[in-house]
Parts: sequence; C-alpha cells; structure tokens
Amino acid sequence: MQSEKSLENISSTTVRIAAVQLCSGVDIKANLEHAGALIRAAAAGGAELVVTPEMTHILQRSPKRLFAAIAPQDEDIGVAFFSDLARELKIYLLIGSLAIRTAENRAANRSFLFGPDGLQRASYDKIHLFDVRLSRHENWAESNVYDRGEQGVVADIEFNGAAAKLGLSICYDVRFAKLYRSYAQAGAQIMSVPAAFTVPTGRAHWETLLRARAIETCSFIIAPAQGGVHEDGRTTYGHSLIIGPWGDICARIEGNKPGFICADIDLGEAIKARAKVPAWQHDPSYSMLS
Repeated sequence: MQSEKSLENISSTTVRIAAVQLCSGVDIKANLEHAGALIRAAAAGGAELVVTPEMTHILQRSPKRLFAAIAPQDEDIGVAFFSDLARELKIYLLIGSLAIRTAENRAANRSFLFGPDGLQRASYDKIHLFDVRLSRHENWAESNVYDRGEQGVVADIEFNGAAAKLGLSICYDVRFAKLYRSYAQAGAQIMSVPAAFTVPTGRAHWETLLRARAIETCSFIIAPAQGGVHEDGRTTYGHSLIIGPWGDICARIEGNKPGFICADIDLGEAIKARAKVPAWQHDPSYSMLS
C-alpha cells in the first residue's frame, strides 16, 4: 500500500454532481417538463454532472399502455429533449433510463449519457431484470417487457481538464456486486445507480446495498430515485443518495418527494481509498465489459 506521504501527493479534482428525484407519471411530455425544471435548478446550483432516476420519462405498469406511448430511440422525444438540454446547460446529463421500443412488443430499459455538447456519449441497457414476487399482491416481471442488456458500460468524461470514468447501472443491478467490481477494475471512480425501488425493498436494503457497493469498490455512488405514489398505481421509495468511496453519505433526500441534491466530490479521494483498501484489486479478474 502507498505511504501517507505519497497519498498526500494525489491530485485533487473537485466536481459538483447532482441526483434528481422524481415521481414520474404516465404522460411523457409532462414528465419531461418536470424533470427538465429540476435539471435546470441543479445546473443553476453549479452541478457539472446531473443524474436522473430510472424510467425518467414514463412509469407505466400496463404493457399495452406503455407500448402505446413509447417509441424507438431515433423517434423518442425524450432523447432529443435531454440532448438539447445538456447542450443548453453545458453539463454532463445522465438520464437514468428511458423506456425505448425495440420491437412491436419489446423494449429496452436504457440509460443515456449526454455531454456538454449535447452529443450522446454512452448508453447502457439494464442487465439484471427485476423478476420478483415480493408478496401475494406484488409481483414484478420486467423480462415480460424488457430485453436484458448484454454488457456493462464505463463512460469517459472530463471535468476541468481532468479525465474521469463513470460506470453505468440501473436499479436491480445494485444487488450484483461483480458488475461494480468490473467497473472499478476498469478505472471507474463514479458509479451511477438510478432506480425505482419498491418501498419494502427500499426500506430494508436501499442504503445498505449502495454503501456496500461504494465501500467494495472505493467509488462514489450517485443514486437518484423515483419516489412517491405514481399514476400507474405503484409506490416507490425515494431517498436519493450520493455516497463517498469510504461509505460516507455526501448528500441525501429524506423521503419520497421530488427534488434534487448536490455534492462536491473530490475524485482523488477514490484513488486514496483504493490505495488504502485495495480489496477489489485482489479478487480474481472478472469483467462484464466487452
């Protein structure tokens, strides 16, 4: 391990990041307007990277109504809207996910990263689909609608001339530590976990899982969440978080109301944490990247 003196020489790059919490409904245009307002507010507060939750522009439990509303990527109004917004605000904008039509009755749960120039820098399709029976009354089968992603994605970003890497994931992925380990081994200092966690699992596991992923990989975790009672009848947990590489809470939203949080993070702290506790390096090499 590195000496304390050598750790002091690690360069510091401070970045302001933001997590937006939403309560998305079934009207895509209304959801875009609401998300856009919160993204603008976060950018006005100095955020250079803004991340939104899973299913930012629609939460619709009925497959029939979902497919009546969504479109292929090149026709999706959300993709164009958020590209233009990132360019206008000159920020990195990670849309936690959009429901993107891939066939007549199939879709992708897809993250989009836009750069300050508005260009799409990366996309990621959710790998681990939520097929779970929580109780007699609550059953989820994402694979009935969504296609499983094939590989992880680490995106290159730049802050004030300093290069950084961002590992992309979505919601249920957080329970699969190998994905995040492969991101850390690829050099990612920040992991995104946009989500729409159910209330029972959120109350029991949300913060614990996120802090575990941060500690295991010595990474910053930015986890924007859906929260509240949605138009399609579901209820999500909220409690968006930004977590440091030592497992410390940098910022949080207490509750399930829409809003945003910001945190100033020093990317050098991830390097320092990894030098002190390099457990993620000692695991056998395993990659979920291409």
